Formats: sequence, C-alpha cells, structure tokens
Amino acid sequence: MLVALLAAAVGGVLWWSPQRLLPHGFTSFLPGVWAAPAFAVLFAISTLAFVPKPVLNVAAGALFGIPVGLAVAVAGTTLGAVLAFGLGRSLGRDALRPLLKGKILAGLDRRLTDQGFGSVLVLRIVPGLPFQGVNFAAAFSGVRFRPYTTATALGVLPGTTAYVIAGATASAPSSPAFILSTAAIVAVTVLTLAALRRARRTTPPNAGEPA
Repeated sequence: MLVALLAAAVGGVLWWSPQRLLPHGFTSFLPGVWAAPAFAVLFAISTLAFVPKPVLNVAAGALFGIPVGLAVAVAGTTLGAVLAFGLGRSLGRDALRPLLKGKILAGLDRRLTDQGFGSVLVLRIVPGLPFQGVNFAAAFSGVRFRPYTTATALGVLPGTTAYVIAGATASAPSSPAFILSTAAIVAVTVLTLAALRRARRTTPPNAGEPA
C-alpha cells in the first residue's frame, strides 16, 4: 500500500505537469491569497513523488520572492516530511523493522531512536542526503513525531534559503544575492561530491558482501 500511494503521487504530479511550477504558470490559474498555501501543499505532494527538492525551492523563490518563498518552501518541505513520516510509520515500519539486522542500519535506527532531534537535525543539514531517504529512515526508527518535525523545519533552512534566493534573483544574475546564493549551492555540491568520494575510498571492497 505504501508503494502504491507513492506511485499515485508520482503519477499525479506527472499528470498535473511540473512545468506549471514555473513563473506565470502556477499563479496564473490560482492567484491571490490562496496561491502560497496551495503551492506549499503541492510542494509537499511533489516531495512524495520524488521531485527534486532544490527545483521546488527555486520555483518557490521565483514565484513568491525571498520572504514568502522561503516560508512556503520550508512549510512545504516540513509538510512533505510529515506526510512521508506518517505513511512510513503506519504502513511500512512493522514490515521493515525485522530487516534492520545490518550494523549500519541497526546503528542508524538506534541513534535516531535515542537522539531523535539532534540526529534528524544533522541529517537535514548535511548536504547530499536524499530527502525521502531521511524521511523513511526516521519513520522506520523509533524517533518521536515532535522532535522529528522541529528538527526538519530547522535543519532545512540553510539549504532552502540558498535555493530560494537563487530562484528569486535569477532575473538579475549579476546581483550580489544571486552570486552569493549560487556560490553557496556550488560549495554544497562540491562538499557533497568530496564526501561521497571519500566514503567510496574508505569503504572496504567487500563491505557489502555477506559474512
């Protein structure tokens, strides 16, 4: 059922057509005070459909500017995380927890359970970690709902801010705000690639083979 619901979210977003998120698309058929809340809901559903979150953040900045765009992006991100957490906790946790026998998975489960807020906060801040991967890892662990939600809202702020500013100032690529936000995004990308390369080098060749 969990897989079916996620597949339905993917199908719904593809049917609705993601290019409507672009300027003069979304707000053209839903203007006024309802545009921002509706976009936050669409943002959340799109994360369930595995639409890349940076794309949604840039769209939020392009559509609503920096202050409102940042609020909408954080709200949509948090709502999407809550939806994924609820689905994973109610539909997938009992089925998958018996499979958490590996040292890495068991260690992650124990850390999320014992240090929920701090662990989720770090996972949200660290660049390069899949958004939905963190959502379902938390759902399948014993982390409580409130620390998970609070840590998510706080942890996504740095990265979300950079992408929202980039989207809001894309029409003025020579502006200091656009240059700084782009530099931050590039720096995060480089750090992510470096971390992945380091992890690949330090992983034993037979780490994934059964004992």
